[in-house]
Amino acid sequence: MDETRWPALPVADWQDTRDTLHLWTQMVGKLRLELTPRVNHWWNVPLYVDARGLTTSLMPCGAHGLEVRFDFFAHDLVFERTDGARRTIALRPRSVADFFREFVSVLADLDVPARIHPMPVEIADAIPFPDDETHASYDADAVHRFWLSLVAAVRVLSVFRGEWDGKASPVHFFWGAFDLATSRFSGRPAPQHPGGVPNCPDWVMYEAYDAEVSSAGYWPGGAAEGAFYSYTYPEPPGFRERDLGVPGASFDTSLGEFVLPYRAVRESADPDALLLAFLRATARAGAETGGWPQATDAGVS
Repeated sequence: MDETRWPALPVADWQDTRDTLHLWTQMVGKLRLELTPRVNHWWNVPLYVDARGLTTSLMPCGAHGLEVRFDFFAHDLVFERTDGARRTIALRPRSVADFFREFVSVLADLDVPARIHPMPVEIADAIPFPDDETHASYDADAVHRFWLSLVAAVRVLSVFRGEWDGKASPVHFFWGAFDLATSRFSGRPAPQHPGGVPNCPDWVMYEAYDAEVSSAGYWPGGAAEGAFYSYTYPEPPGFRERDLGVPGASFDTSLGEFVLPYRAVRESADPDALLLAFLRATARAGAETGGWPQATDAGVS
């Protein structure tokens, strides 16, 4: 087991930090939502794993371009404008409210034409950013290990994504649920999503799930050390009963998706191979039980 490729990340050891960082990423994600043109399924809003952390990539910003990056080496939130202007916010133990005040101040200083809606999304019992003195943790070592886990997951998810010759999303980090994901599409429309996501308008889900989709990714939440997941929407009859033949994988009825514990992956003799087997098997299960049109990729045909 290579700790630099698949680091241990027990949720109990960094949950407070994870929850604080989640809220900070939502501020940056909301900025990207404000500045970028809308793309199908909200593909214009996620963050991306890069060589130092998480980034918005380049966004239009008035007469300039702007990139905002979580740097998990220097532990700064870095704002860089294409005219050379640069600002930073320290990533350290501090409340969400304190971080939000400085975030808004930097946006004003850089003349960023965006207003950030101060309410977190996809979180039950959410506290508005300006009022949140509850979440105030930052363990730099844990955050760096989390980023390493994302780097490892991106490596495998990118291989999996490349096997599909139909429409597929980038491997991107959705700040709403704080998870890394990639999605495949059958090319057929889907029934309207029921909505009901905490602090998220139903019309957001309607757009996200307006087409038949198989999504897979990595969520650093729940118990133990988080999990890899895979689901198909709408869920086809017989999907959850499929025997994947992948050690450690199971169907979680409360989540409505197949899961493979992160710990099972990192402790296996070949983590990349185990994860790729899980991704391929769950995609095949969804495509076959859902009667997807024939696809010429290793994960389905």
